[in-house]
Amino acid sequence: MQYHGSSAYDQSVFLKAYLARRHRPNSPNNLIERPIMLELIGEITGKRVLDLGCGDGRFSADLIERGCCFYEGVEGSLQMVQEAQAHIEAHSSSIQHISMEDWQPNEASVDLAVSRLAVHYLRDTHNLFTKVYHALREDGEWIFSVQHPLLTASMKSADIGRARTDWIVDDYFENGMRSEPWIGEQIVKYHRTIEDYIQGCLKAGFSILDLREGKPIKALFEDEAEFARRLRIPLFLIIKCKKNP
Repeated sequence: MQYHGSSAYDQSVFLKAYLARRHRPNSPNNLIERPIMLELIGEITGKRVLDLGCGDGRFSADLIERGCCFYEGVEGSLQMVQEAQAHIEAHSSSIQHISMEDWQPNEASVDLAVSRLAVHYLRDTHNLFTKVYHALREDGEWIFSVQHPLLTASMKSADIGRARTDWIVDDYFENGMRSEPWIGEQIVKYHRTIEDYIQGCLKAGFSILDLREGKPIKALFEDEAEFARRLRIPLFLIIKCKKNP
């Protein structure tokens, strides 16, 4: 069976396995992607933040610690929403149980919009980017991460089913649906090139402020072999944009 969007996270066995994997000590999300996201976000004292595809909501603690005055999460999985509600500070946060496709923005209501490793689940990014643009206030910023297009281009390496010693890149310019074997299930993602992500942001009205591919920082790794392995291919693409007037 193939799972689209956030539907896999409403399967209890999958969710339990995902959370254990996601929060393991050597998770590349924690050692590579999260530090870059926080660097690009910077200080956000007094700002309202929107988190699209917020998952278990634990990122809200980072954002509130950095001074955001209100955190709003959007999440399509009911089980993830329940996880998030256990982690967020109720007085300064809210979680909407709605998919990113169905979410409708309040005009000029937030200062910063973020999304961590969720946009690649969407068939239509133009609609999302346009909605984010309208949700942001003047000079608002949009920062998101996706699985790196070198990985989503082909699932031939993912089919190996073990720690990879090399990676196959194929069909890079063939955009569209991919079905990835992951944590015992088939998860649908959508491949786009780096150029496609950049052009999508520009067409929605954003200017590009920064782009990162997640080069590992040795000081963050306790396992030297893991650090060496993560130097071989980028796992993440992180883009920072600004709303043009």
